[in-house]
Amino acid sequence: MPRVSQDHLDARRRQILDGARACFARHGYEGATVRRLEEATGLSRGAIFHHFRDKESLFLALAEDEAHRMAEVVARHGLVQVMRDLLSTKDGEESADWLGTRLEVSRRLRTDPEFRARWAERSRELTAATRRRLINQREAGKLRADVDIDVLTSFLELVLEGLVSHLAMGLPADDLEQVLDLVEDSVRRHRRGIDAQG
Repeated sequence: MPRVSQDHLDARRRQILDGARACFARHGYEGATVRRLEEATGLSRGAIFHHFRDKESLFLALAEDEAHRMAEVVARHGLVQVMRDLLSTKDGEESADWLGTRLEVSRRLRTDPEFRARWAERSRELTAATRRRLINQREAGKLRADVDIDVLTSFLELVLEGLVSHLAMGLPADDLEQVLDLVEDSVRRHRRGIDAQG
């Protein structure tokens, strides 16, 4: 029997994650049955669970993948850019699936203590990336200096969670770009005289 290449295994794993992302976003964790996962990935249960021990492990891998992707955006552009990307989500796009996954993570964090404990380790990457970005911005003279970095990190993470909840409830998003402008402006360092202009 020929040996399967690592590239093939990586591509198969990516295929499973991409299909599972859409399935969990559409049906939630409970509704993403094995049959639906098979349909969404185009693979058999044997192929899916060859790569992931069970549905929980698949979902955690997906959530970890999303956290890693967010951390990459944060490193380059900041956490507010992650929020802007959420606002630009259109139905059927990958970012819509990302939002669905993020919503499902938030729901499970509230209702599943075991998941919360396992997720805590994975969410540290996003917090660390946000913190590093803020430190770099402060060192470059672009970030306000009167508020502790940890407080600014918590502030931005809370705004992200609020935005996710707002979008999940289907509330209007018309003025949210301006809200994010305000959030971004609130953490920036302002030259003397600009603040007084309002």
